[in-house]
Amino acid sequence: MARNRSGNQLPAAVGRSLANASPQPFWLDQPDAPEPLPALAGQLSTDLVVVGGGFTGLWTALLAKERDPARDVVLLEARTVGNAASGRNGGFCSASLTHGVANGLERFPAEMPLLERLGEQNLREIGETIAKHDIDCDFQLTGELNVATACWQLDGIEEQAAAARALGHQVEILDAAAVRRELNSPILVGGLKVTTGNALLEPGRLAWGLRRACLDAGVRIYEQTPVGSITADAAGLTLTTPYGSVRAGRVVLGTGVFGRSLLRRIGAYVIPVWDYALMTEPLSAAQLADLGWHGPRGASDMSNQFHYFRLTRDNRMLWGGYDAVYYNGGRIRDEHAYSPATFGKLAEQFFIAFPQLEGLSFSHAWGGIIDTCSRFCAFFGTAYGGRLGYVAGYTGLGVGATRFGAQVLLDKIENRDSERTRLALVRSKPLPFPPEPVRSGVIQLTRASIARADENEGRRDAWLRLLDRVGLGFDS
Repeated sequence: MARNRSGNQLPAAVGRSLANASPQPFWLDQPDAPEPLPALAGQLSTDLVVVGGGFTGLWTALLAKERDPARDVVLLEARTVGNAASGRNGGFCSASLTHGVANGLERFPAEMPLLERLGEQNLREIGETIAKHDIDCDFQLTGELNVATACWQLDGIEEQAAAARALGHQVEILDAAAVRRELNSPILVGGLKVTTGNALLEPGRLAWGLRRACLDAGVRIYEQTPVGSITADAAGLTLTTPYGSVRAGRVVLGTGVFGRSLLRRIGAYVIPVWDYALMTEPLSAAQLADLGWHGPRGASDMSNQFHYFRLTRDNRMLWGGYDAVYYNGGRIRDEHAYSPATFGKLAEQFFIAFPQLEGLSFSHAWGGIIDTCSRFCAFFGTAYGGRLGYVAGYTGLGVGATRFGAQVLLDKIENRDSERTRLALVRSKPLPFPPEPVRSGVIQLTRASIARADENEGRRDAWLRLLDRVGLGFDS
């Protein structure tokens, strides 16, 4: 019999539900996935090199060509476009640039009206780009449902709703009866229904669509081309790859936490946190009726260790989150993407939340890295005298914010003074994490304290209260 992370045996039905789950991310395991592009071989020169074929890199390359069609742009991807965080997330595309209203008001209160306006503009322009380039990624402006699974999670919900409304959001507070009309689960006791600022999409197909748009615009993309080093001289920057090199006047590093191997300063501010998700087989009409989920709206619960979940266009349910894992030393290994113990725990929790779906099987179970920083939203910087721009730390909310990040990076490497570059969010950095091995000890202590808080009606212990005072956090 399977066991969960605490070592307890899982019910046999839970194990059976996972027996045939593919370890591939559902979004990337599609019959119409594009063929990989060739690796770079030889030496070349260009105006701009973008490192990383995730959303940050793809948006940067496409926007760079839109700003200046004559600019020569090369994109280098270590594996295949969308392979990492951009193809492994839940497909929630938020207008928020600050990891939500509460986090933004805590860290950037004076700028929040502007940040919310820029975020809404960014989300609108994502939709316009998807339509312009005919990207079939099921982009839908859906809103979001935030649900409480314990009464303590409703503390302060009126203040949360009022703060969101003051910034222009449409928010409805739901009691237990109302939330169960939105989603039929016996564990729900209330929540918030937000009808603005959130979309759902298929992240793999968005990445592939942006790849095609970049190629159509003249961007040269090389996959299976990891960058080994960056060196500078008076004439520019040189990036070495396994079979060649690229020389450029400007470089954008859009690799998130992976960029720490190329620019050490990034590693002080960002850590790799592993997040895991399940995808069910398609639900039948009867199962959908029992679920009572009205519309394609995405949802998440209000626990500290929270779940996120949504329906797909073929009526599957994605269920992920809860167990944000940091492997001591910040190790990144391919085998970490597959965690049977975590999958078992997620499946067990799924059937507690939706007992009417007993007997349903999961078709996919996978994991991936979230690049997490202590303030939960992206930070920016430059190196090599301003010739290289970088961004990291989206902390799980990068599907939408990466396009804004790309605009910031282009402004920075072009030495352009803009509304974006004057933001405190852009000019400041998060608090750094302590160095190893202290870092691992602090993170594991924090994870344990967060779990205890969820078990103790949300009460934060002395350690978490200290972290709150100094502004150091851990989240996914």
